[in-house]
Amino acid sequence: MLARVFEGAGLSIVSISLVREHTVRVKPPRALFVPFPFGFALGKPDDPALQHRVLGAALALLERPAGPVLDDFPEDEAPLPLPQASALPSGAPPAVEPADEVTALRPFYERWVESHGGRTAVGVSGVRQRRWRGVVRLLEAYARGDAADLPERPADLPLPQFIRYCVDDLKAFYYEARMEQRADVAETELHTWFWTETAMGRLVPQVGARMAALDDPAAKAIAYGIAR
Repeated sequence: MLARVFEGAGLSIVSISLVREHTVRVKPPRALFVPFPFGFALGKPDDPALQHRVLGAALALLERPAGPVLDDFPEDEAPLPLPQASALPSGAPPAVEPADEVTALRPFYERWVESHGGRTAVGVSGVRQRRWRGVVRLLEAYARGDAADLPERPADLPLPQFIRYCVDDLKAFYYEARMEQRADVAETELHTWFWTETAMGRLVPQVGARMAALDDPAAKAIAYGIAR
């Protein structure tokens, strides 16, 4: 919808869509549907050739004389679908607590950030990485049903949405740390490792389960996507 507003102001807009059904309904001026998992709008990490093909296909839509335009990126370019957390075996309980796990992974994450020129997917929650033991305590308390909060949460941001942002940051932290540990790790291996072998991968579904039990449609919607 914003794309149509910008177009009306004389700006040509191209968007990349991960949910084709929504794009069909909204009808933006120009959109490229990509058959990638959520979080992979440009395809696989560290695959600049694929990412340039995605961007090239999106920018090519500017050559169309009229819209709305919706093109599909080739299915055979898609990475393997990521397994859903609920479909993975739980495995043996981790030997460490989530907070200690975060501390142990920190050096690998910091090396990842350094080797990638400071680029990271972490940051949406606004909580500094060195404060994440506090984030873990928040998640644990929330999963138990206890009252908990953090001073970093903006007053106008509902707690379930803030927790979603914290979980997104923690997942990015874990994934980047793991990719520093194992440069050859594939996406499916990375996803499976997080959900079956880490203490955080055990905690997040518990947080989602508490949200899903609330009599709050917005919280239920967040719960649906928090452990995927």
